Amino acid sequence: MMKARIHSFESFGTVDGPGIRFVIFMQGCPLRCLYCHNPDTWSTKAGTEYELEDVVQRVLKYRNYIKNGGVTVSGGEPLLQIDFLIEFYKRMKQEGIHTCCDTSGYLFTPHNQPKFDELIKWCDLFLLDIKQIDPQKHIILTRVKHDNILRFARYLSDHNKAMWIRHVLVPGYTDDKNDWIKLRQFIDTLKTVEKVEILPYHTMGVNKYKMMNISYPLEGVEPPSKEVVAMARAVVERGEYDKTS
Repeated sequence: MMKARIHSFESFGTVDGPGIRFVIFMQGCPLRCLYCHNPDTWSTKAGTEYELEDVVQRVLKYRNYIKNGGVTVSGGEPLLQIDFLIEFYKRMKQEGIHTCCDTSGYLFTPHNQPKFDELIKWCDLFLLDIKQIDPQKHIILTRVKHDNILRFARYLSDHNKAMWIRHVLVPGYTDDKNDWIKLRQFIDTLKTVEKVEILPYHTMGVNKYKMMNISYPLEGVEPPSKEVVAMARAVVERGEYDKTS
C-alpha cells in the first residue's frame, strides 16, 4: 500500500491555487530558506504516515466545498514523495477534482524526468516558487543552487503545463530592482505562466523556531514597506520597467 509522510491538512485553503482548496502539507524539505515559516516540515522523519486511500477519503469528505477549487499538495517539498504524488493525483482526477502542486521544483533533473512525465499527466497546475534569480544570492537564501528550479520552469512551459510563479519579497535578500527585472525577463521566456505573485515576507513563523529551540536567521528583518511591495509587483507581476536601458 502506497504511504506518505504528511505534516498536516488544511480543509479550506484560499491562497493555494484557484478557489477553495483542500491542502496537504507534506513532510520533508531539502531547502533551508532563511525566511521559511514552517521549519517543522524540514525533517523527512517527522510528520505522520498515512496510506493513500486514507488521504483520498479525507479529501472526498470536502468534495462539495472544493468543487470550484480543488486539492493542493504543498510542503515541505512534495516532490520528495513523487511516487505517492503521482498515485494521489491519479485518484483525484478519477474523482474529477482539480489538482495542484506547490513546489520549489528543486528536485527536477533530466535523470528523473520520466517520473515527472508521469506526474504532469495528473497535475493540472503548478505553483512554482522562484526564490531568487541571481545564482549566488539564491545559494545564500536557500543553501542550494537554482539550476534545477529554472530547468523545471522551462520543462513545464515546454510541456504546456499551467503554472503560477511566486516570489517572496524579503528586505535585504530579494528587494533589488535589477533582480526583479531579470526574474521578469526569465518569466517572459515561459509560455504557460497564468499568474505571477509577489508574496511579502512576514514573521508569522518565528514562534516555531523558538518552540524548536533553533535560532531564527532573519532576526530583526521587518516585512517590506507597502511602497517596496508596490514597486516589486509593478516589475515582476506586470512587467513594468524600462526595457530600453
